[in-house]
Amino acid sequence: MTDPVTTRPELPEWARADLPGHVAAALAEDVGSGDITAELIPADAQAGAHVITREDMVLCGTAWVDEVFAQLGGQISITWQHQDGDRVNAGDTLFTLRGRTRTLLTGERTALNFLQTLSAVATSARRYADKVAGTGVTLLDTRKTLPGLRTAQKYAVLCGGCANHRIGLYDAFLLKENHIAAHGSITAAVAQARALYPQRWIEVEVETSAELEQALDSGCDMIMLDNFSLDDMRDAVRCVDGRAKLEASGGITDETLLAVAQTGVDYISIGGLTKHVQAIDLSMRVTG
Repeated sequence: MTDPVTTRPELPEWARADLPGHVAAALAEDVGSGDITAELIPADAQAGAHVITREDMVLCGTAWVDEVFAQLGGQISITWQHQDGDRVNAGDTLFTLRGRTRTLLTGERTALNFLQTLSAVATSARRYADKVAGTGVTLLDTRKTLPGLRTAQKYAVLCGGCANHRIGLYDAFLLKENHIAAHGSITAAVAQARALYPQRWIEVEVETSAELEQALDSGCDMIMLDNFSLDDMRDAVRCVDGRAKLEASGGITDETLLAVAQTGVDYISIGGLTKHVQAIDLSMRVTG
């Protein structure tokens, strides 16, 4: 997990490492054996282009766009008017391009697919973050991401002002009902996790106040309150009294988000940050 983001984030190494593969796979899917329509354009033709947004948004995905045209070659010059994490108004130009016309046209869709998707996640995250501004709570994403684009979407969450939960199944423990049942108790599950990977963060999901007490006694780092009522969340905050971090999860909507934040929990996880998004409407125009 990461600390809350208060400034524009740098592209993390775990996202940077996956980026070339994301782009290569997308270009292979779209271009295949070659862009036959672009072959209608003279091979030496040059052009300029600009990309605008048709709606208010938070920008994310500049590095993916740059990588698309880098992998296509053609010496495309890209000038960005905004950076990842910027709020951008409808009608604004995001970036301009200049270079080989065939390359501009071949890369257009792949570049905009990345940009419209990642900006949608960043915009969604910013909307949620704005709703709880000043409460002290940190909003977390989940593993409910597009297959193959996990790290890209997690980076977009950061650009929107929220924070990352675990990146995958390898960097932190999250002990849920079935894990606990397999060990016989919360105490036994946490003890084995601690023995196996002493430095890993351990979180336990609980559904009742009795399970909350067991989790607290186990010495875990964080407790997930699964579908607790607001009153039960407030009781949990008083009971734990800072001895572990508390995360609220399950059934949280736009209408209930602020009330949940005001219970005093440390974190709220929201799958909708990455899965309930609608692509931003972008448009590229070649100017000659």
